[in-house]
Amino acid sequence: MSDTDSFIEEVTEEVRRDRLFRLMRRYGWIAILAILLLVGGAAWNEWRKAQARATAQDFGDSILSALSAEDRAARATALANVDAPNPEAAAVVDLLAAAEGADQDPEAAAARLLDIADRDATLSVYRQIATLKAVTLPGSGLSVEDRRTRLEGMVSEGGVVRLLAEEQLALLALETGDRAGALEALTRIAVDAEATAGLRRRVTQVIVALGEEPPDTPMADPDTATVLQ
Repeated sequence: MSDTDSFIEEVTEEVRRDRLFRLMRRYGWIAILAILLLVGGAAWNEWRKAQARATAQDFGDSILSALSAEDRAARATALANVDAPNPEAAAVVDLLAAAEGADQDPEAAAARLLDIADRDATLSVYRQIATLKAVTLPGSGLSVEDRRTRLEGMVSEGGVVRLLAEEQLALLALETGDRAGALEALTRIAVDAEATAGLRRRVTQVIVALGEEPPDTPMADPDTATVLQ
């Protein structure tokens, strides 16, 4: 019985081995293809990451090189020649270039900033910052109505620059002689829980300068974005 059992086991093992070889001949290419796909996918992913790092490094080096020029005009020209790899990078380049060229040609700088603000592909935060810089730039050539319309749009949109836009609307009201409207806006900012200490201090000083008593203000939220300062 022992020899018989051993023989049966050997035969069974041979049958299993033969079946396995047949399955490998029939479907082995699938396993090989899966391995190749996994290895190829991992290699492509690493290559893509390396390319992204190289692109970011080249872009950063270009920015630093442009900003190392001695005068603002040269820096603005150098920044204009920087190739941006994506819309966000292009917005950063244009913001820097507009800042460098604002003294010499504020109207061109404002136009460049508003071009950023009107790009749908650009992140909202960049568009809002560009808009705020454009409407507050001295000598921008923008009319009161253009500035008011864009500022009101930022207030209604919300975001990190909402209160700064409201502050500019209050100053615009003062510029146009609307003292009551300016005081109302300044008071609204002063009591806003999201206002930082710096912003609240500025609007309170303007309220006092207008001969009015400042309102009781809440404690500033320490988590509020520092951009509001």
